[in-house]
Amino acid sequence: MNGPAFNFSLYLAQQRRRSVHTVRAYRVTAERFTLFLAEHWGTPVDRAALARVEAADLRAYLARRRGMDVEAAGLSNASAARELSAVRAFLEWANGVRAAPVLRGPRVKKGLPRPVSPGEAVSLASEVAEESDEPWVVARDWAVLLLLYGAGLRIGEALTLTGATLPLGDTLIVTGKRAKTRIVPLLPELRAAIEQYVATAPWPLERDLPLFRGVRGGALSAGVVRVKVQRARAKLGLSERTTPHALRHSFATHLLGRGADLRALQELLGHASLSSTQIYTQVDAAHLLDVYRTAHPRAGEGRS
Repeated sequence: MNGPAFNFSLYLAQQRRRSVHTVRAYRVTAERFTLFLAEHWGTPVDRAALARVEAADLRAYLARRRGMDVEAAGLSNASAARELSAVRAFLEWANGVRAAPVLRGPRVKKGLPRPVSPGEAVSLASEVAEESDEPWVVARDWAVLLLLYGAGLRIGEALTLTGATLPLGDTLIVTGKRAKTRIVPLLPELRAAIEQYVATAPWPLERDLPLFRGVRGGALSAGVVRVKVQRARAKLGLSERTTPHALRHSFATHLLGRGADLRALQELLGHASLSSTQIYTQVDAAHLLDVYRTAHPRAGEGRS
């Protein structure tokens, strides 16, 4: 049956040219929200009925998702904010921007610096990527942020990669500070993200030219990435400490929490001194491991 959630997904795919992943995620949220309203109001919900949604309805929905819904038990603030963003997009499609009720998303309490959780990292990368209507820009931003979180690159290291890195293999040669090179493993998810960008980029990715390009064809600026992250973290209610460099920090702390050797971590990060790497030992490894197991969909694989 073609309900409002289905028609919303068609709009995202055909008119907004959103990725398959985003269309699927937003459709699931729209379906879940529509079913909640039908139960909440006691009446069927069509596109016209969505004009009746008020801030109180959104608060009730989030309360259900975060408190009563077993499936969503432990839903993080970032995930809740991401879901609220999808609901807003659904309501704006149905009734126009002005008709969408205003409700501030949940915020993460400020406190001691901490790594970005795997779930928050994915939410942040998704939010940044989906800011653009250009599929190749979506793919570019997703690939860049995954390189920071999944390979521990500095933002400058990611943006100085050139077309010489293609075709991709299982590892990546990275040039760091003082022109020191290192080899980092390239996870299948990272390789797929970069290859998707390469397949959609409108510019020739020649060996001696930057791999990641701006909208006018020049090298992508680190400032552009930082501004995008700043806007995304505000929408998701993440701490102002959530910066591109925080993703690299999270890469290190999560690996250390999983039992990585400090010397190996030093090599992966490209630290000249072990003392620079030792700062990550100050983060509670047991807490990090718990966060990882809770939030990462593949955390349980590969353990004996």
